[in-house]
Amino acid sequence: MKKIFKSLIKAYQYLSVMTPANCRYYPTCSEYAKWQFKFNSLHKALISTILRILRCNQLFKGGIDYPLIECKRVNLMKLSNHKSIKVKYWFVPNGKDRYFIIKSFE
Repeated sequence: MKKIFKSLIKAYQYLSVMTPANCRYYPTCSEYAKWQFKFNSLHKALISTILRILRCNQLFKGGIDYPLIECKRVNLMKLSNHKSIKVKYWFVPNGKDRYFIIKSFE
């Protein structure tokens, strides 16, 4: 089911390149949805995405709104055996077992 939603988001992003940008938030609503479906369960991602799209209008201020996920802490000592790690996403703590997702740009 997640693959279907990810495919729809990818198709929307492909087609939306032809229209002017009009999202009030960073990251855009489609990028936010893509991250939600990647890191959260299906029902949490769907609810968060729908609420975000409903907030994306002139009645709300907009601004920076990173996705919030819930996961257990990772033991960094397990990662010490690797020589190099390429970081795609940063997890910024926001309470116990809650993190903001921020994409790394390289």
